[in-house]
Parts: sequence; structure tokens; C-alpha cells
Amino acid sequence: MIIAFGGSLVAGVIAAVYNNTLLDYLTMIGALLGVSMADFWKGLMLMLLFALQLQWLPASGAGESLFSMDGLRHLILPALTLGLGSGAYLTRLTRSSMLDVLNEDFITTARAKGLRQGTVILKHALRNALLPVLTMLGIQFGLLLGGAVIIEKVFAWPGIGRLTVDSIFAKDFPVVQGCVLVFAMSFALVTLIVDILYTYINPRIRY
Repeated sequence: MIIAFGGSLVAGVIAAVYNNTLLDYLTMIGALLGVSMADFWKGLMLMLLFALQLQWLPASGAGESLFSMDGLRHLILPALTLGLGSGAYLTRLTRSSMLDVLNEDFITTARAKGLRQGTVILKHALRNALLPVLTMLGIQFGLLLGGAVIIEKVFAWPGIGRLTVDSIFAKDFPVVQGCVLVFAMSFALVTLIVDILYTYINPRIRY
């Protein structure tokens, strides 16, 4: 989610600010490729490039410990695989939302007051454009939980998605029920956090 949200926020804002330029077109082509490619294929291609050809990162497994440097190196490829797909959706949404906000009257007023371009973009435009992006972010979190099942198989990562699949094949239904419960609770918790963040981004929203 850090890769998806951080990368898409930067790419979407840049594409909107430099709308209809070469930079915008390249960003949208990259986002289109990210949306079009299946996660397992992206994972295999990243594994082929960074693990087999360049030998910068390990191809599979979880390493010694998640909280060690070896564990973080093992985490990069599967996290990047999932983050690129979600980031592509969020990039397109961020760009669209930013373009809508940049055409509003209060942005014209802010520029007429002599505010710097960076202040107008980050403080006024981006803050108002974040609401639909945050909504999609919560949805993408739930989709990442489901998509992680395949990626954990590809990268031999011992996560809850792989545990769910192995439990289904072993007909260990109590474990399957527990995994589904964790998925559902995580999705509900993220949705709640997104709703609460609405009030901080847009003070007009009150519960």
C-alpha cells in the first residue's frame, strides 16, 4: 500500500499539473500497462529481471526474519508486484480527480491571490482531490488481500493467503474460516480508518 499510494500520488499529481504534455502521456501509458498486466505475470517478469538477470534480490521465500535486512530484501519483489497494479488504478484516479479540482473557481482565486504554484497544488488542490482517492485506497486494500494469495504462491511467501489456499486443499475448514475472518476484519478496519480520515481532509464532513 505504501508503494501503491506513494507512487500513484506523485505520478497522478504530476500528470494532472502537466496535462496533455509528453510527461502526462508517458505516465498514463505506464498506468495503462500496470492495469493491463496480470499480477502473477508481473511477478514472474520482476523475478526474471531482478533475481535471475541482475541478481539484486532473492527470487522467493521470506528470509530469516521479516524484521531483518534479509527479510526486507525478500519482501521487495512481492510488495512491488502488488503495489504496481494498485498504483496504476490510483494514478489514473488521482489524475482525474486533480484535473476536476484544478478547474474549480477556488483554485483560480488562490492563484489570483498570488499564492505559489506549489501551495496551490499541494494545499488547496490535492487536499480536495484526495477524497475519491482515499475511497479507492480502502477498496484496493481489500483487493490486495485477495490478490496476495496468488503472489504468495508465486514468491513462496508464507503469508495468510498461502495458508488459506493450503488449508482449502487440506480441507482444514476451521483454519479457512479463521483466515476469511481476518480478511473481513482487516477490510472493515481499513474502511473505518478511511471514513475517519475524511473528516481531517475535508472539515465540512462531520459525523
